[in-house]
Amino acid sequence: MTILGFNFKEINVTRKEGVKGKINIKNNVVITDVKEHDLSLGDKNQSALRFTFEFSSVYDPDMGKIVLGGDLMFMESSTKTKQILDEWNKSKKIDKEIMAALLNTVLTKCNIEALVLSQKVSLPPPIPMPSVKGAEEKPAKK
Repeated sequence: MTILGFNFKEINVTRKEGVKGKINIKNNVVITDVKEHDLSLGDKNQSALRFTFEFSSVYDPDMGKIVLGGDLMFMESSTKTKQILDEWNKSKKIDKEIMAALLNTVLTKCNIEALVLSQKVSLPPPIPMPSVKGAEEKPAKK
């Protein structure tokens, strides 16, 4: 199982004015399509799969939205590739082990991009950021 490439095809960020109070952020990633893709590697043709995804961070109340779309190239043995494609075409499902690897890659790259984009348009970060708390004063012992 090899991930050959990752590309963004859509980057859309919107921020609306005037929202105050508690803000909830819902992040989601969805595999929207799987297609076979032929690759020429040297003098051989190999079959790979192109997984199309959409990542979104939605701010509630309606303060803004980040949508990232793209694709991920994935290579496996030809029998496994055919099995994955057949399962997708039949039921729109992907093996849990493969899905975990795909989603981890998408989430890693998209969370970083969404973090940068949120900063550029002054939205709160879509993922919790680490923070340092000051030392609390302990009551004096008597």
